[in-house]
Amino acid sequence: MGVTQVDVIGVPMDLGAGRRGVDMGPSAIRYAGLNAAIGRLGITTVDRGNIPVRLAESASPEEAGAQYLPIINEACALLADVVHEVVRAGHFPLVLGGDHSIAMGTLAGVTRARGRAPGVIWVDAHGDINTPIGSPSGNVHGMPVHFALEAHSIAAERIVFIGLRDVDEGEKRTIHELGVKAFTMSDIDRLGMAAVIAQALAIACDGPGSLHVSFDMDGIDPTEAPGVGTPVRGGLSYREAHLLMEAVAASGTLGSLEITEINPILDNQNQTAILAVELVLSALGKTTL
Repeated sequence: MGVTQVDVIGVPMDLGAGRRGVDMGPSAIRYAGLNAAIGRLGITTVDRGNIPVRLAESASPEEAGAQYLPIINEACALLADVVHEVVRAGHFPLVLGGDHSIAMGTLAGVTRARGRAPGVIWVDAHGDINTPIGSPSGNVHGMPVHFALEAHSIAAERIVFIGLRDVDEGEKRTIHELGVKAFTMSDIDRLGMAAVIAQALAIACDGPGSLHVSFDMDGIDPTEAPGVGTPVRGGLSYREAHLLMEAVAASGTLGSLEITEINPILDNQNQTAILAVELVLSALGKTTL
């Protein structure tokens, strides 16, 4: 049985990022017609509005190694509560970011609701597994995988990175030490997207609702997704991104999804948010025929 109700949760967070603007991502995705588009699939949509996030101007960075971490944790705790409630009710949480630090809250809520950590496909140009000590920038959106592992919200053997092409030296060591499966863009070029997806699903999935997809829009090439905070050339193509989401839907294992790092200030006529809506629809089962 497919998804019958999607609960949309916005998290207007940009405290984890080095550049302002991704806090407007949830509004941009909604403006791109998200709720109506999901409705046309025959799926009920309940928009739960936005998680409250304190403004950067109202607080100090507080921690040099992980800037604004206490405030980020505060918002993520609220997000975790809502995601937990949605999953326990048997509905599908769709979380809209905001910077990628919000994944800590989504994963915590899913894990608490299901009683175990989900398998995770993490689509991103970056590793997001820096530690506060090792981070070159101190930006928490480069650390959510580290913090989620620390909180046991994910398991190293059931997370798969797809699309990596800008990874810090400390992250490289951590990925190798933990044995996390990571597909760089070079791997995708060599193996082909279909083979990468098959391997990713085999690692991350083990039954209905077992998979969480955390999709940073900078995983896609900036020619297709220009409105992101940290663009890196040479990313996933439009069709590669859709193929992944279509395969995830066909697997019948997707239990939760988040879309992050859309920055409307840098976008071109909301192009990136429109693409995000299209990818959500593919993940929820929209097909050509």
